[in-house]
Amino acid sequence: MASIGQIVEQTAGADALTRARQRAALVPDCMVEAKRIANTVIAGWHGRRKHGIGENFWQFRPYAEGESLARIDWRRSARDDHTYVRDREWEAAHTVWLWADMSPSMMYKSTYGTVSKEGRALVLILALAEILARSGERIGCPGIMEPVSSRNAAERLAAAIIHAPLTTGLPETGMIRGLSDIVLIGDFLDDADAIMARIGPLARRGLRGHLVEIADPAEETFPYSGRTEFTDPETGEKLVSGRAESLREDYRRAYLARRDALGEQLRRLGWSFVPHRTDQLASQALVAVHMYLSGSPPRTVGSSQ
Repeated sequence: MASIGQIVEQTAGADALTRARQRAALVPDCMVEAKRIANTVIAGWHGRRKHGIGENFWQFRPYAEGESLARIDWRRSARDDHTYVRDREWEAAHTVWLWADMSPSMMYKSTYGTVSKEGRALVLILALAEILARSGERIGCPGIMEPVSSRNAAERLAAAIIHAPLTTGLPETGMIRGLSDIVLIGDFLDDADAIMARIGPLARRGLRGHLVEIADPAEETFPYSGRTEFTDPETGEKLVSGRAESLREDYRRAYLARRDALGEQLRRLGWSFVPHRTDQLASQALVAVHMYLSGSPPRTVGSSQ
């Protein structure tokens, strides 16, 4: 006869297997959506590219007095009355680490959200990988994939995520060396001070970071009323409220105060913070993060509606 400990262990193992299968089934659809979004927002972008020493052509531009005559492209200049030089792309690849929270709380999706938090997080990191790979950057995922410089980096990241072990909390970052960017995407529902205790050392090591907070609309607006049972997806603990609407204002104040505290502490470190709701277009968060990575932060970033 199996002991209680054995039964608990078997149940946990079955839950982990089910969770892994759910994630494996989700990733291919997220990859398709990520490519669609990347193709939509990348039009007209040069990404992080700039002219410099390299082999790849970047652009033609008008000749400026004092420049070497050897840089003039005479064939292009012969087409009209202007003189043009040929710029090449600077080929100093940068390393960007991408990570999405896959803990149980990310599976949440209310009737107000278009996708689960996990689905949106996966789409965002895969779309970022697609765009950054096209710009020649090196893409890695802490604890899952070493940095690669490849046009199919997004596909390789998707395959690595499918086979990655289930984890909770922020990733291990001991493998990250040198000056890099790291993009962390999750719901970040823990206490702001606890999160900063993990992030602070990364900033002191010289990493430039960007957090994307994924929220379901119901988590932000608390639309519940009447007798309601709430279940913690991480611990299974339950809370029953006879009149859920009586908690709304206090809940919203606490929720937004946690977000404001986290955002303010991140900005003090020089990190960016992008709150994003799953009823918004994924491209909104994608553009904001890409602008931060490119050194041109958006004027306003927010999720409240």
